[in-house]
Amino acid sequence: MSFHQLFMPNRIMYGPGSFDEVGKLTGSFGKKAMIISDPIMDRIGNVQLCEKYLGEQGIPYAKYTGIDSEPTDIHVREALEICRREACDVIVAVGGGSCLDTAKAVAVLMTNGGHIRDYVGIQEPYKEKPLPLIAVPTTAGTGSEVTKVTVIIDTENDVKLMISHPAFLPAAAIVDPVLTLSCPPSVTAATGVDALCHAVEAFISRRAQPVTDTWALQAIELIMNNLRLAYQQKDHMEARSEMALASMLAGAAFSNSSVTLVHGMSRPIGAMFHVPHGVSNAMLLPAVLEFTKESALERLAIVARLVKPEMKTVSDEEAVDELVLEIKALCRDLKIPNMKTWGIDKEKLEPLLPKMAADALASGSPGNNPRVPTHGEIMELYRVCYDYDFEMTQSAQN
Repeated sequence: MSFHQLFMPNRIMYGPGSFDEVGKLTGSFGKKAMIISDPIMDRIGNVQLCEKYLGEQGIPYAKYTGIDSEPTDIHVREALEICRREACDVIVAVGGGSCLDTAKAVAVLMTNGGHIRDYVGIQEPYKEKPLPLIAVPTTAGTGSEVTKVTVIIDTENDVKLMISHPAFLPAAAIVDPVLTLSCPPSVTAATGVDALCHAVEAFISRRAQPVTDTWALQAIELIMNNLRLAYQQKDHMEARSEMALASMLAGAAFSNSSVTLVHGMSRPIGAMFHVPHGVSNAMLLPAVLEFTKESALERLAIVARLVKPEMKTVSDEEAVDELVLEIKALCRDLKIPNMKTWGIDKEKLEPLLPKMAADALASGSPGNNPRVPTHGEIMELYRVCYDYDFEMTQSAQN
């Protein structure tokens, strides 16, 4: 008899104003906090706001705000050193996915030791419980606040380590859409498409389950109805709130199902060319759906008819083709770049493709795709995505 499991934080607070409760929540988990964030959050005042709320509850704290890019083992080491030296017993991460993923690694290493790469592939329970982590996202995209996944760049080997284990699940999450108002349009776009990838991949994954299907479909509907509005009108609170909810639902969906080929191929782009995670996912999504669609027609047709109800009267094949066009149009409207537009040199890309394809396969994510690619097919997909044209958004019959 088969059964499913669901992993979620013990407590989730969401909605405008929920960040105000971070001090009280932190006090329920520990006596001294470690704030992990980045220079942008420090500059715009979100770190200071966190300090204020902790101070109101009389909670001392240390902080690390050095995460200036995709999360690396160097960031983890630097934050870990401060956390150990200051004897912190609870972590508050404020920022995007890079901050949250770094904090997850620190929480585990504080009690279990070693290097983050030591945890790749380990499925049995870890020796010690991690420090409690309160995850506070400031973007609507990664969903890291509700996932048991961390992705850290191993700088020695130029590879993104994707580790999935219940120990990396935050103890609590605070999802306050007010914090996403500071996101520039480019970040809103990239993180929003990242959330869309999470939801679509979770739904078509070979490891999908009934509850994750429900979360994924709701997230897809919310994203397709609100992402353009959040991108075009920075202060549109309703759209921001819906995107924050969608990101959380999509994160919960893929954490309990899995991501697939998009994420498998995305990580090497980030590791080799330092492209932000959301952007590298967005670069790949339409082309990977075109590669996958014949093996996932029934599921993708459900998505197509959710996004475009008028597709109920056409065949699955036609509906899925229209879905791909709709996602291409979204990427076009959000000014998503391809690899060439981003500035990646094709002559530098080509010799790296064998390693990139091997790293993508080694991550395990492509194995969850409805159509499992070969090493050579992944190399060719990278070539297709290099100068992919998001402007081609008209169907043949039009």
